[in-house]
Amino acid sequence: MAARLQAMGQANYANGFALTLQPHMLELPLRWKRSQTIFVNSMSDLFHVSVPLDYIQQVFDVMARAHWHRFQVLTKRADRLNAISAEIDWPANVWMGTSVESDRYRSRIDDLRASGAHVKFLSLEPLLGPLPDLDLAAIDWVIVGGESGPGARAMDPGWVTDLRDQCQRAGVPFFFKQWGGKNKKQTGRVLEGRLWDEMPADRLVLHSAEA
Repeated sequence: MAARLQAMGQANYANGFALTLQPHMLELPLRWKRSQTIFVNSMSDLFHVSVPLDYIQQVFDVMARAHWHRFQVLTKRADRLNAISAEIDWPANVWMGTSVESDRYRSRIDDLRASGAHVKFLSLEPLLGPLPDLDLAAIDWVIVGGESGPGARAMDPGWVTDLRDQCQRAGVPFFFKQWGGKNKKQTGRVLEGRLWDEMPADRLVLHSAEA
């Protein structure tokens, strides 16, 4: 996607996949007056080692000021998240998540749990193997999904139902995003005859900026 946007001449993607800070874009959410859920940096990682701490703090400052929005931040660098969490002011409208694709990355859950985030979620996507006996203490939401696109690796339905059952036992909302595969629209997102769209109970009542 970054390469495609670069080829289209999009200024913000002039450097392609190279890490590029965009300070001129930071305050954009402050202009959006109607409350919405915003998925932050969907094609990058805010906690990449090359992103300066002061830049991360600026991002969190904007999210705190834009209190009428709900921000979802996802990282694979949960170790850095844990390391600098104490240096971040955590607003209640920020949901912090980490990706756990297989058992190899299970330790990221402990790093997330140790952070100061008010709402913590797991993105088990693309799910590449079983994740038995997860410790879901202090985890507020679990998202599960299969890999999609050409060459996508298959996801065993048993892995999904086991995670669903773990969430139910722990009282954690479970969201099943997709089966994935080469054609994710065709495979859909029905699990055992229904959709699973559970979400954490809102701890905030969001109003537009004018309210």
